[in-house]
Amino acid sequence: MESSEISIVPATSKDADGIREVAGTTGVFAKTDMDVVEELLEEYEEEGEGSGYLFRVAKREGKVVGFACYGPTPLTQGTYDLYWIAATQTVHGKGVGTALLLSIEAEIIAAGGRLLMIETESTPGYAAARKLYERHGWHLDARIDDFYAPGSDRLIYSKHYK
Repeated sequence: MESSEISIVPATSKDADGIREVAGTTGVFAKTDMDVVEELLEEYEEEGEGSGYLFRVAKREGKVVGFACYGPTPLTQGTYDLYWIAATQTVHGKGVGTALLLSIEAEIIAAGGRLLMIETESTPGYAAARKLYERHGWHLDARIDDFYAPGSDRLIYSKHYK
């Protein structure tokens, strides 16, 4: 594997510390976000994909440089939620987010999924994520003003596959 190659694989327990490190160095995850990442990661480690949370990691030279967490939306048919997609600052703008997003989309399509939803914030820290979604054909369906905090709107994006 060339040093610049990124591989996207299901996370294993050996990747947990790398996921925590990526989440902790994004600069946008608050402590509450980190607590939920930890909770979902523990469920995934204990129950695997049966937890309903699917973790994927982006690796370069065997090191975790990004991760995503997604899963089927309860009480729906073929709808999924993307909970997080993140990469270390050192690989921003180098295709890691795109590789993770396209890999997840391919998995969802292969599983017969028809819709993927993403919720994010309107704050400047999430601008790169919003650009990623828009660049890959995502549609902004809703904006809820001041949802997370004053000046931090909830943005809901979707992408249909069938």
